[in-house]
Amino acid sequence: MEKEQPIITGCDRGLCKHAVGRQDRQLNTYDWLADVPGNVDTTDLVEVQFKNTRKGYYHNVNKLDLKKGDVVAVEANPGHDIGVVTLTGRLVELQLKKANLKSADDIKRVYRIARPVDMEKYQEAKRREHATMIESRQIAKGLGLKMKIGDVEYQGDCNKAIFYYIADERVDFRQLIKDLAATFHVRIEMKQIGARQEAGLIGGTGPCGRELCCATWMKNFVSVGTSAARFQDISLNPQKLAGMCAKLKCCLNYEVDDYVEASRRLPGKDILLQTQDSDYYYFKADILAGLITYSTDKNIAANLETITAQRAHQIIDMNRRGEKPESLQEDGNRTVAEGPIDLATQENINRFDRAKKKKKKKKPVNGERSNQKAKNTAAPSTDAQ
Repeated sequence: MEKEQPIITGCDRGLCKHAVGRQDRQLNTYDWLADVPGNVDTTDLVEVQFKNTRKGYYHNVNKLDLKKGDVVAVEANPGHDIGVVTLTGRLVELQLKKANLKSADDIKRVYRIARPVDMEKYQEAKRREHATMIESRQIAKGLGLKMKIGDVEYQGDCNKAIFYYIADERVDFRQLIKDLAATFHVRIEMKQIGARQEAGLIGGTGPCGRELCCATWMKNFVSVGTSAARFQDISLNPQKLAGMCAKLKCCLNYEVDDYVEASRRLPGKDILLQTQDSDYYYFKADILAGLITYSTDKNIAANLETITAQRAHQIIDMNRRGEKPESLQEDGNRTVAEGPIDLATQENINRFDRAKKKKKKKKPVNGERSNQKAKNTAAPSTDAQ
């Protein structure tokens, strides 16, 4: 007798509610293996997220029944920290490879599910963070250090505080650590971050209308160069290419490989196309669509003709054989050049004037003639004399 397969419940059209978990946290990962039987039993590793974008990986040595969204107390140095489980099962091992942990000793243990006493102390630590950040900035300014403290994160047991700072140059903050430890009576850890990491900590909405990638799913940052914009034929405008962090947008790297592959099918920009009536120079191209626009003038747009990359290669081969086609178009016809459009002739400018409402004529009183009727020109009578 065959063994019955377990019935999977709680899912609809491939989306599982257990895979989504808490959506109010940054860097949320959709666990697409959450509804697979035995997924949690494949490993004892769990992913725990703390404030903002900081994540850690821990061993569930006590075999706790952990699910996405559980608040747990984990091992820290020293004491313990409080975080939220964001991932369990087989996907944690894949996330662990992306984290680039140097040694297995960096993976600590999960102690327990957070108790009410742990949560009270955790809330107390969170209430101290903003005031600590403001005061620490004043201390750094008093020492004359060229740095900016962007955020402060207290450990769940209030025994340690992480100060995230931004600095363009090397900073000697040994005296700062002494002053901070004497002021706040905690263990101090200074962590330098860049402009991209700061944008992820603060969060916000990008020019695309969606939440910043660095604040939602991006954890590892890859350098972005202006070559990515050149490959995609994007105008090198610093104001449009820069993101919220004042650096080049990370999304410039998303499609650059497709543009590089598609641009290989296009002829070179310096190749001249010759026809019987004129010479054509490269003007612009729609790389993904494979369309190229040529101009009869090398510097300005004149008599523009748009053809496919395949047609351009045909003309190049013809020119190499000493042949010249009648025109760039395959049918031999030439695109009629459109003159400048005069917007004033397109529509009547009086459209902006609002038509005045006509006042209703009052009916004349018996024995009286209306003044308005008296002013009107009388129509010629058609009665017979």
